[in-house]
Amino acid sequence: MQACPPFLTTVGLFVNAAPDAVRAVLDQVSLDLLQFHGEEPPDYCQSFGRPWIKALRMRPEIDLKRWRKDYGGAAGFLLDTYAPGIAGGTGQAFDWQRIPADWREQIILAGGLHAQNVAEAIRQVRPYGVDVSGGVEGDTKGVKDPAKMAAFMGGVRDGDRFR
Repeated sequence: MQACPPFLTTVGLFVNAAPDAVRAVLDQVSLDLLQFHGEEPPDYCQSFGRPWIKALRMRPEIDLKRWRKDYGGAAGFLLDTYAPGIAGGTGQAFDWQRIPADWREQIILAGGLHAQNVAEAIRQVRPYGVDVSGGVEGDTKGVKDPAKMAAFMGGVRDGDRFR
């Protein structure tokens, strides 16, 4: 992590990782924040002694009030689209109207965001931040397209203009 510039927050992303696997990463890398994007229970997330974010895939039947209470120790929440058997990266947006207004400053909005919808997402949801991956990829999965990234950031600026 010596190669990282100052004032950067380093985040480790884990999906249903065994506790020993998380500890092994923490022994080798100085992470500021942990992000759990699987089916990890609250006590597991808290057990590493670091601030953490919990990802929630927005299943239709989910009880958001109970979920927020159960994961109350989280520094924040990443809300993503639900698709059976997929931890993320669906490329589809979920209904942003499902997000309770009092959550908005605690969330990172994910799921199907791209240059054409991110400004509207920010205006509607007013999240702490947005998360993008596939929405800025070029023709090869996993390879980011500089023009799409620039267009996405333009959308972020447009959406943030009225904060």
